[in-house]
Amino acid sequence: MALAANLLRGQQSEWALTKRHKSEDIFGIQICGSKVDQVTKACEVLNKEADVDFIDLNMGCPIDLVFKQGAGSALLEARGRMFKILKGMKTVTDIPITAKYRMGIKDAYPVADRIVPRLDEMGIALSTIHGRSRTQRYTRKADWNYLGKMKNLTNNMPLYGNGDIMSFEDYNHDIQVSGVDGVMIGRGALIKPWIFDEIKNQRHWDISANERLDMMKRFCDYGLEHWGTDSQGLNTTRRFLCEWQSFLYRYIPVGILEHPPQHMNERPPPYQGRNDLETLMASPLASDWVKISELLLGPAPDDFVFLPKHKANSFEKIEG
Repeated sequence: MALAANLLRGQQSEWALTKRHKSEDIFGIQICGSKVDQVTKACEVLNKEADVDFIDLNMGCPIDLVFKQGAGSALLEARGRMFKILKGMKTVTDIPITAKYRMGIKDAYPVADRIVPRLDEMGIALSTIHGRSRTQRYTRKADWNYLGKMKNLTNNMPLYGNGDIMSFEDYNHDIQVSGVDGVMIGRGALIKPWIFDEIKNQRHWDISANERLDMMKRFCDYGLEHWGTDSQGLNTTRRFLCEWQSFLYRYIPVGILEHPPQHMNERPPPYQGRNDLETLMASPLASDWVKISELLLGPAPDDFVFLPKHKANSFEKIEG
């Protein structure tokens, strides 16, 4: 997600999010903003400067910093402005415009039924609904039955669903229940990036710890390619790798599950892996994530400090 305001300021870190890798067959950019002119202008610039297949408007981000600025899920309460932003985006671009949003702000007052038909009428290329409200964040299960009701409101616009897909069984069930045209997978792909292989081949992949480490090695290779191999590039790659591990550690190897598949909101007790590396990869401690990074990037500097964005634990390397 790139902030429209930061793109217009030419902020380097924001523009880095728009860089397409040669391996990406389909590449889209999700932008976030609250002002019609600002988001429209950002889209116009992206249309000219970025190698992109579609631009997506974030209308679902629940975090307070975004919400208080009137962006993300705040647009669900400002639908007039939402539709003006989308109209502006369509006016200044010649690539598809898509939208991602939640059911509503509050659990008891879903509003997606007031949005879906309008997006369909506007010619939005595709929209995705996360089956939760803003106040739910990521608690309780996503409501795929509600997403099915929203699918029935569409005529031409493909509608995708999002929420809690962690296995091919989840995918099959949610598609059947809702009838949506496709799915978006977020946390499930961060926790187990091979989920797409499992869905395609309708199987559980009992991936080994070494195979998982190889995936992390490729991640590091991409990081060093992007940020460079100097100390700054190494530390930036290490930081993003540790951030990713705040999701990766939640994977439970299917070979040791008593009743597969694993479900998204399960919080299992600590377990012993089938080898030392598998056990280390299951650790919730940031200090162990740094240890794994050292297997791939060498020793962390003595002054390396890591504070996860998504976890309430942190690590600071102590000399000696």
